Amino acid sequence: MLGFLFRGLTTTPAKGARLFDAITSKAREPHWYLKGEVPDTLDGRFQVLATLAALVIVRLEQLGEPGNSLSVALTERFIEVMESEHRELGLGDPSLGKTVRKLVGSLSRRTGLWRVAVSGEQEWRDCARESLYKAEPDNAPLEHSSEALKAWWSSLAEAVVADLAEGRIA
Repeated sequence: MLGFLFRGLTTTPAKGARLFDAITSKAREPHWYLKGEVPDTLDGRFQVLATLAALVIVRLEQLGEPGNSLSVALTERFIEVMESEHRELGLGDPSLGKTVRKLVGSLSRRTGLWRVAVSGEQEWRDCARESLYKAEPDNAPLEHSSEALKAWWSSLAEAVVADLAEGRIA
């Protein structure tokens, strides 16, 4: 009855948490950093995480209102995690908000980029280059990352909102 007062004390994960955890798990796969040669740094790991999350958001947009609701929850979870992680890195209050806004802006930019790729208006490979790499990658790593992102998109394209909400992506 008073659950609304103590939401933070419950064991029920926040909406979007399971989906974010699934994306994080995918972003931790070594092939992004080994075969794809995305730098295994904080920036490189963020680039992979934000790219995968952007593709999920694009898919959620295609699923109508239930997808939009989950997209909002995913974005809120993304913000919570970015804020928490940067606090752990020692970033203080005066600069934390600016940093998190920058990271959310980066996610938004990637989402726009992948909307264009998914619609076929831009080459998938070009979007992978822009989304994952700061420097121009060699051909083989770019090809690997591009194909891995296409495979991720194929899994997402088959997913329904209920599965995505539970973090189930084939």
